Amino acid sequence: MEVTAPVRLDVSGLLIAADGKVRSDEDFVFYNQPGAPGVTHSGGAADAITVDTAAVPADVEKVVVTASLDDPGATFAGTEPTATVRDAESQEVIATFTPSQLGPETALIVAEVYRRNGAWKVRAVGQGYADGLAGIATDFGVSIDDPGPQQQSPPTPQAPAPPPAPPTPSAPQAPSAPEAPPAPQAPSAPQPPPAPQAPSMPGPPVPPAPQAPSAPQAPAAPAPGSTGGKINLDKGRVSLQKNQTVSLVKGGRPVLTSVRMGLGWEPAFRGKDIDLDASVIAYDARRKKIDACYFGKLTILNGVIQHSGDNLTGEGAGDDEAITVHLGGLPPEVTGLVFTVNSFSGQKFSDVAKAYCRLLDATTGEELVRFDLTGAEPRTGVMMAKLIRQYSGEWEMTALGEYVDSRTVRGMVKPAGAAL
Repeated sequence: MEVTAPVRLDVSGLLIAADGKVRSDEDFVFYNQPGAPGVTHSGGAADAITVDTAAVPADVEKVVVTASLDDPGATFAGTEPTATVRDAESQEVIATFTPSQLGPETALIVAEVYRRNGAWKVRAVGQGYADGLAGIATDFGVSIDDPGPQQQSPPTPQAPAPPPAPPTPSAPQAPSAPEAPPAPQAPSAPQPPPAPQAPSMPGPPVPPAPQAPSAPQAPAAPAPGSTGGKINLDKGRVSLQKNQTVSLVKGGRPVLTSVRMGLGWEPAFRGKDIDLDASVIAYDARRKKIDACYFGKLTILNGVIQHSGDNLTGEGAGDDEAITVHLGGLPPEVTGLVFTVNSFSGQKFSDVAKAYCRLLDATTGEELVRFDLTGAEPRTGVMMAKLIRQYSGEWEMTALGEYVDSRTVRGMVKPAGAAL
């Protein structure tokens, strides 16, 4: 299983026993400890964890695959990592998974390879942690070396402790002259040494700090919560706003039939023709372009994606251009589609009105999702929407509405890949 993103990731694996913990720290597999029984870490263009299920010890119930950001302090906000599960021998893609709507998380449990009734299976997780890889590791019982603060705090109380001891013995000599008031005042002077117990107060705050990692389980909750509240198609047509996402699931089942992305626009000024070109770019899990469908290439991927042809004016009712995609027929290596519109003639989107995209059931013509573009900018290209294949098989559509300067689909490849 490899995990990729537009930024550098550190991918790790944890061998977990029946109690939900590692058996020892040696069950933590990462770049500095790249091997454990049946599980290995490899680097290169992308970090990967390889699981040899036949070699995994019998007392290991699952292998947890994690990803953390290489850049200290960075979060997954705006970054959607993609996990790709391959057959280790043939390199055939078995499944992909892209957790979406990430925010302050700095590390993720991406997926699990687990034992069930004598067979091995893969489960997509996408649970986030706000305290990095250390938070995940400690939750699974790995000892994280962080002795600095804990070893420095004990010497601090021990240093003040010896000074109070000498004054106390000197106090007994004062009782030899009990009637003298200065003598009682002398013991009262040693009482400040209990103030060293105040320094001992900073000591306790130090332990609570390590306990804070248990709090990261709170950030873990938002991830499942956001998934639970994800919009789907059960209540009929969905109208999206910019950056909103809908899961293409209806009645608990993913939509895998043919869908049609209709794109339309009108001239902002009467009597002025607008020549825009709609396209779709297909990407793999590494955000590398596989192919693009546009007016100059009306069919790609053996007919799975088809373009309706070029509209030169933007006039008339209905969709100006449409692209049909048979979701169930897409090759497994296709994990993302980005739908774009650009102006080959150099016209700006400030000259365009009522631009939109809508997803329809290609068989019935029923409109499933709609996104109306607002806030036109004087630029020549726009990324309208993206479809992302999830590990569980369904697709998600996200409204983008991001403008770029590009007059051709070729110029859209890089910014569209970055938007996945």
